[in-house]
Amino acid sequence: MQKRALSALTTGLLLVAAQYQGWLAPFALLPLLSALKDGHAFRFGWLAGIVHWGGMCYWIQGTLARHGGMDASLAWLMLILFSLAKGLHLAVFAWLVKPVLVRPLWAPPVAAALWTGLERTHGDFGFAWLTLGNAGIDLPGLASLAPYTGVYGISFLFALTAASVLAATRERRAAAWLLLWMVPFVLPAPHESVANQQAIAVQPNFDEVDPPRDPYYRLFDLSGQGLRQAPRAAAILWPEVPAGIYYDTDLAFRLSANRLARESHANLIIGSVAFAKPGEPRNSAQLIDPQGNPATRYDKVNLVPFGEYVPWPFAALVDKVSSEAGTFTPGERVVVHGQWGTFICYESAFPHFVRQFTVQGAQVLANLTNDGYFAKSAAREQHIALARMRAIENGRWLLRVTNDGYTMSISPKGRIAAAAAPYQASATVLPFAYESSLTVYARYGDWFAWSCLAFGLAFAGRARLRYVEQP
Repeated sequence: MQKRALSALTTGLLLVAAQYQGWLAPFALLPLLSALKDGHAFRFGWLAGIVHWGGMCYWIQGTLARHGGMDASLAWLMLILFSLAKGLHLAVFAWLVKPVLVRPLWAPPVAAALWTGLERTHGDFGFAWLTLGNAGIDLPGLASLAPYTGVYGISFLFALTAASVLAATRERRAAAWLLLWMVPFVLPAPHESVANQQAIAVQPNFDEVDPPRDPYYRLFDLSGQGLRQAPRAAAILWPEVPAGIYYDTDLAFRLSANRLARESHANLIIGSVAFAKPGEPRNSAQLIDPQGNPATRYDKVNLVPFGEYVPWPFAALVDKVSSEAGTFTPGERVVVHGQWGTFICYESAFPHFVRQFTVQGAQVLANLTNDGYFAKSAAREQHIALARMRAIENGRWLLRVTNDGYTMSISPKGRIAAAAAPYQASATVLPFAYESSLTVYARYGDWFAWSCLAFGLAFAGRARLRYVEQP
């Protein structure tokens, strides 16, 4: 029992480490799978899941303690409860896959399909973040699968590898499934996109704990600095910031912002607080066109738990991390600003959501975010990895504009083309290009992940009906 528990613990740790050392990803599930020979599959899977999510999202504790008004010990308790809940996904995977492993020849594709399909459901159960496939973003050639299957195709290959290695110890023919690794290398590669446009990204570096009461001066001043570097910029981008920006209700600011767009002959896209009705703020991205007119506004649909609203069971324990009074209300729909698709912060964790901007005509993507609540934790690099994968999946340039770092331009191949120095105020010229063609993933969405879930559940369900659980 102790040895198998150690194997489950090892898988949890490997799933975390793989996000920093991608070569570990194909073997991360192997210790857990090898521990499922006897009973307690659910228990061992849950242990692995708790370690995985607790280790990957350890920064939640610090965020709640620093910005949520929560006692440090209570913040640790919240992290534990979060890990217990998120770990259930891996527990269900282990319970479903266990009877499949008795048929080693077919176990690899079924195990990989189950893992991939269950990964797709994380966002539907309240919180999504890095998938196993994100670990492959810098492995040579592997990310070229994402424009076809989304990140989930890479997750499939990683899970397939672990299951194939285990199955091959009992049935040599099972190793043949590893030939599927050839797929990303024979698919047509996405075309190389050459940047021919410029945008100015304003990184104001406002303090999270004590933001300025009048943030406008720095934002306008930095915009002017950027225009001196790139007077013909197609857009000026401001991030989501901890200080309140009220385009709709602050007349003086609205007139100044309109004038900036008009005089620069550029689209101005700003993070703003709008109101659906009094007392119901929305986290919004406002676009002002080059003629100085308010054109469109996108209201954030996917809100951050504890950041922009507090789930009802915890309302008495923790304050909302965001400084805006009242609980944010979500938007209802995707809005494309001309050629621009602008989503906000945590929404980069949802592949199926980001692709909707591309399908509706966005030729460049902008992610307005404020990562200051993460302090200098690993969450910042994790957030960048999410944005890079969304650029690849959609075949679009993605401009990431932040309050205090890391502001950057990401090419359709996931490469960082330009970046601002973190933790300092700056105006950075970001290169990009408009792209109009649709990738397979952008056009058809999560066809692969949902197919995996259907296939995996069907096969695993049949296997479990025939399986006699051993004590």
